[in-house]
Amino acid sequence: PELLTIKAQRLIATADVILYDYLVHPSLLTSTKAELICVGKKKGEHSKKQSEIHDLLKAHAMQGKAVLRLKGGDPMIFGRVGEEMHFLRDHQIPYELVPGVSSASAVPAYAGIPVTHRDLSRSVAFVTGTLSTGEATLESDIPEADTLVILMSVTHLETIVEQLKRHQRFHDKTPVALIYSGTTADQKTLFADLETIVDKQKHAQFQTPSLLVVGEVVSLSDTLSWI
Repeated sequence: PELLTIKAQRLIATADVILYDYLVHPSLLTSTKAELICVGKKKGEHSKKQSEIHDLLKAHAMQGKAVLRLKGGDPMIFGRVGEEMHFLRDHQIPYELVPGVSSASAVPAYAGIPVTHRDLSRSVAFVTGTLSTGEATLESDIPEADTLVILMSVTHLETIVEQLKRHQRFHDKTPVALIYSGTTADQKTLFADLETIVDKQKHAQFQTPSLLVVGEVVSLSDTLSWI
């Protein structure tokens, strides 16, 4: 919760209505007087369809209320905020966007993994492990980068790992980390390599939200872990 930006904190305190996601920590909503509406999505459970979220944004905005659409992490990184921005623009509803701290960078940091390193990783790519259809990301969609941070990865972990093994940049012994509920008190980290991560996950049974970090920088966690 302390990774919340100062601007987001101010807007939470002054909003009339807050449409919030599941990944928003409950403690962030305890001091606001705003009307709270959960519109979160998680595997197998959608409290609201995207069209319903659009309708709520429009209805409350047209009433002259200050509406805060509160997402976990950064809304511009796999947050589907582009669809909502298009909707607001199409209906001539003014808005502003407040960047946040993305799990793609914060979660590896809390596991002691620098996603870039002068000697080991001069490039990093953020990848979604699950497509909008619910299927695993395609092998052709895996970018060329020294480090990959794969969000929404646990559901299709086995498929993703098989694709990574065929990638020219990686191999069976490439270090990986699967991190559950990063930056929270529930954080757990599973260290392995591409050859062993699937078997270890079958034993550990990490659930969502979990992300996968792939690359040589993962090995630095042994000495850089700080929590």
